[in-house]
Amino acid sequence: MYSMTGRWAGAGTEAGATGEPGAPGGLRAGLRRLFSRNPEPTDGAAGEDQTPAADPAEAVVSTTDGTTQVPQWLQVAAGWSWRVIIVAALIYFTFRLAVQLRLVVLPFIAALLLTALLQPLTSRMKRAGMSPLGATWCTFLLAVIVIAGAIFLFADRVSADYATLSDEVARTARQVQHSLAGPPFHLNAKRLQTYTNDLVKYLSQHKAQIAGTVLAGGKYALELLTGLILMLFISFFLLKDGSIIWAWLIKGLRAEPRRRIDMAGHTAWRTLGAYVRGTTLVAAIHSLFIGLALWLLGVPLLVPFIVLVFVASFLPLIGILVVGALAILVALATKGWIAAVILLAVLLVENQIEGHLLQPLVVGRLVRLHPLSIIIVLAVGGIIAGIPGAIVAVPFTAVITYAWPVLRAGRKAG
Repeated sequence: MYSMTGRWAGAGTEAGATGEPGAPGGLRAGLRRLFSRNPEPTDGAAGEDQTPAADPAEAVVSTTDGTTQVPQWLQVAAGWSWRVIIVAALIYFTFRLAVQLRLVVLPFIAALLLTALLQPLTSRMKRAGMSPLGATWCTFLLAVIVIAGAIFLFADRVSADYATLSDEVARTARQVQHSLAGPPFHLNAKRLQTYTNDLVKYLSQHKAQIAGTVLAGGKYALELLTGLILMLFISFFLLKDGSIIWAWLIKGLRAEPRRRIDMAGHTAWRTLGAYVRGTTLVAAIHSLFIGLALWLLGVPLLVPFIVLVFVASFLPLIGILVVGALAILVALATKGWIAAVILLAVLLVENQIEGHLLQPLVVGRLVRLHPLSIIIVLAVGGIIAGIPGAIVAVPFTAVITYAWPVLRAGRKAG
């Protein structure tokens, strides 16, 4: 049997444990929870009512006075955002500077592409017993002859065939006019005559301008000539001393970074060489078959179209479509709709052969990119730097795609 003191002590202990305000312990705990900013958890039933821990992604940051500030996820997003903005601004201003220095930047990029194309020939001449300087000069002079010959033929045939183009367009326009004026169309003959005269007048007025631009030059022709000379000059020294220049560029780095950058650089150069040589062969095949079709159909501007098809092949997916559409229009205007349909069929077959045979076998899987990525980088390159930007966008993307993993891993891709 318990005494009164024992019962009171037991009641007080029980009340303090359960948190009832009637007991001294419970009263003190209740007051402490009431006036505290950060209530302490209690045992028993009070502990069961505690709020579960919040998700770390929704955690908030508190200041010293206990007020709530920014959520953790928002702080992380803000940290990434300002870093991305700084990187984007750096890339933007770099491209803007490159555009301002385009007379140096574009010839240097073209020289890299030309060197990647010609280096295997130089290396083969060296292995055959020629001196490095002799092999470089032979390769360089061969490139100069080919480039100068292509430019001369392009300019000469444009000037010679433009008069034929103008005459045949006028003749075809008159035939189309008579066809549309008769049954079953019965269009306004007077208005069709006005359109025909306007088209012939436009071609006649721009004949002198095109011939003058190609032959006599001007601002753009002077810039093109300057860039061409600078490209050949840079290409010569890259062919002759490319490995020495690369070793000089990375010699100031520490051992491990130098090893990684050297491996990534060699991977990038192999990728660029494979892309340029494969694309050049594909462009030559395109020029051969489309040129043969244009010759059989008797379409004027044959040599200019062959050169344009070759250059346009370095713009994947888009270049051939643009030049092909132009060739179809010229065939339609000069030889009629049957010739245009035949040329369209040749272009469609060419496109299928390139996609399913030439690209996988000639270019190879080393530089294969998804068509969506090609379209995106072409659009970005074209917006930033026009046609030159679109030309270098795909090889630049291929180089980054295959060299970056090597740089990060420190070893060649398996």
